Amino acid sequence: MNNWLTAPILIPLLGGVLQIFMSYAPMQLRRTLALTTTILTLVAAIVLLGLADDGSYRMYAFGNWQPPFGIVLVLDRLAALMLLVTATLALFCHIYAFHKTDTQGPHFHTLFLFQLAGLNIAFLTGDLFNLFVAFEVLLIASYGLLLHGGGTARTVPGLHYVILNLVGSALFLLSVGMIYSVTGTLNMADLAVKVPRLSSEDLPLVKIGGMLLLVVFGLKAAILPLCFWLPRAYANATAPVAALFAVMTKVGIYAILRVYTLIFGDGAGDLANLGMDWLFPAGLITLAVGVMGLLGSRTLKTMIAWQVIISVGTMLAAIGLNTQAGTSAALFYLINTTWVVGGLFLVVDLVSDQRGSASDKIVTAPRMRNRALLGTLFLLGATASAGLPPLSGFFAKLLILQAATPGVETALLWSVILIGGFFTLIAYSHAGSIVFWRNNEGHIESDSKLTLPVTASAAALIGLSIVIVALAGPINRYTEDTAAQLHNPAGYIEILEMPVFTEGKK
Repeated sequence: MNNWLTAPILIPLLGGVLQIFMSYAPMQLRRTLALTTTILTLVAAIVLLGLADDGSYRMYAFGNWQPPFGIVLVLDRLAALMLLVTATLALFCHIYAFHKTDTQGPHFHTLFLFQLAGLNIAFLTGDLFNLFVAFEVLLIASYGLLLHGGGTARTVPGLHYVILNLVGSALFLLSVGMIYSVTGTLNMADLAVKVPRLSSEDLPLVKIGGMLLLVVFGLKAAILPLCFWLPRAYANATAPVAALFAVMTKVGIYAILRVYTLIFGDGAGDLANLGMDWLFPAGLITLAVGVMGLLGSRTLKTMIAWQVIISVGTMLAAIGLNTQAGTSAALFYLINTTWVVGGLFLVVDLVSDQRGSASDKIVTAPRMRNRALLGTLFLLGATASAGLPPLSGFFAKLLILQAATPGVETALLWSVILIGGFFTLIAYSHAGSIVFWRNNEGHIESDSKLTLPVTASAAALIGLSIVIVALAGPINRYTEDTAAQLHNPAGYIEILEMPVFTEGKK
């Protein structure tokens, strides 16, 4: 069954390559291949989630090279969860792209599938250098997706995105070089063994490398002050691309969880919990700035982009508690915010299509053709994002608040999250009332009609917030087990002893 670990990578990679050779094929055939590829990736993610749920670690070694010398893929609960969240989001984004996005350029499906492959490599790799490779794969694809459709509105923020990520890639390479020069390995399990044994002479270089990694992951996650590129870039991207990018910041969150619980966790000796003291205040400040950006937004797309930053700050604050309860709550919140924010990007695009020249601006305009349906979807998404009952955002934030231990941290966490949620609600209420209810007299400016596939895609992602509530018990149990696995990495380290010619199950 360990061969299944390659499926979430090989399926979109093969689909992307086939799309290159089919660039002149009829669009319907290319769409069929793209949709089939995305569905198969989701099926593979579901299978791997079932395998990981028994608490075992599974390893796939390319070429049967025993770690730490070869390239390995490692499956645990966290990797399986991220694969499922990403594949689910990607499926609905891909269906929505059939609406109009995939006809705006010749290589949309190729870039989309390569992006999906890069994301899955990042979640499964057991090696820091291959994490760097995964980042490069998904970033190169994201550059093309961000600029897809052309226009100066996308080119300028896209250029900022490219430059910042190129700087991040350089820092990533520099940091892994520092770590490798001292430890002689970049295998994560092997590093978890060697870092606690470092001599006092070697500690400073590895510490610098570890802190540089945190900066790189912070850039990917869009932590303050490394977040100001995001609102313009996401707001100007096409809707399915912006929705898929809702998971991009979660790659940075995933990398922080993986590296700083495994390599620099409690058992890392003098480097134990490296940088963790910064996460909690950085998370709260990022959240607060995100709320201010949300309040000052003049378009709906910009609002949702700032919501991404709010979600990053909320998760970082929970992770910064450095407890199993905090990590579990952050993962529960991650599932909710990734799907809901992705759905909101799609809903806002549908709204924009029906408002003519007003587009997604928060101004009065003639009444939309499908105001009731789109208004309801926006209301559900906003409710889940603001953390109001009875949708999943409420339970996610409640778990985060409960994870805080009594003291100054509790006061700060409760204050920022509750006050931030209140102002988030005000911002969404203000925008929703203007866009959906304060209509001008006159005729509808746009004849755009809703079609079943695009409407169902947006509604499905928003509707998953209700599914999360219905399955809150099993999901919370899974995130609790995932957090326990992360904070007790002994099982992950044992992959060094797994024979590569057998099932390799621990």
